[in-house]
Amino acid sequence: MTKIALMGAGGKMGVRLATNLQGSRFDIAPVELAEAGRARLKAATGLDCVEEGQALSRADVVLLAVPDRLIGEVAHKIVPRLDSGAAVIVLDAAAPHAGEMPKRDDVTYFVTHPCHPPIFNDETTVEGKTDFFGGVHAKQHIVCALMQGPEEHYALCEEVAREIYKPVMRAHRCTVEQIAILEPALSETVGATFALMLREATDEAVRRGVPEQAAHDFILGHLTIELAIAFGVFPEGRFSDGALHAIAQAKPVIFKEDWLERVFAPEAVLKSVQDICHPEKAV
Repeated sequence: MTKIALMGAGGKMGVRLATNLQGSRFDIAPVELAEAGRARLKAATGLDCVEEGQALSRADVVLLAVPDRLIGEVAHKIVPRLDSGAAVIVLDAAAPHAGEMPKRDDVTYFVTHPCHPPIFNDETTVEGKTDFFGGVHAKQHIVCALMQGPEEHYALCEEVAREIYKPVMRAHRCTVEQIAILEPALSETVGATFALMLREATDEAVRRGVPEQAAHDFILGHLTIELAIAFGVFPEGRFSDGALHAIAQAKPVIFKEDWLERVFAPEAVLKSVQDICHPEKAV
């Protein structure tokens, strides 16, 4: 049986992964240093944690369910102790793209991250509709990258990724740099920022007298059709002439002309992941 050492098993993400790995063909060796985390894992899954050395011994795969800022520190501690041919799976591209992974050519590095359940989906149950994060009831897509290691390890690591993020639809094969473009650049620098700016704009409408529930219903309803048109989900949909005029007038007011280059330039993406890994050095 393929052995997986799950580091950080008692954290929020670690418990999710451990839960999804139960019942799979994999043998789980959970590791959690905090007593509260050990108790949390036990309560959620019934699994008992093992000592780090026991988990890493003869491990085929190591899953790092730890914060980005700790990935480099943890990896440098455990990678030298792994058997040749072991695979290390990282759940975010930040640390790998920032150069935080220790050099060891006989160990595989694999990066995977969930896309989270899409806005336009076919979920029919209340549980599926309200599983916003994914990995429990709602189906989602994932992205994967083989940073280094033999090609045959890609299939094994993708299988693990499909288990920890299930139920999974598409698994997109990317490079580590491409996943870093997707997150943080696209999904956080742009997407999360836009989401919060939309909330600020909605709050401003309320401040100017619009009833709060009316403002929320109006913007969330309009976003559904606007996103459907923008992403081609509603092919016959078109923005009205009035909307197109408002868009043309608003873009130069809201956005700097070179904002795409400033966000997506390789050096900007690299600096962003470096800042995530070392927030104390960010300026």
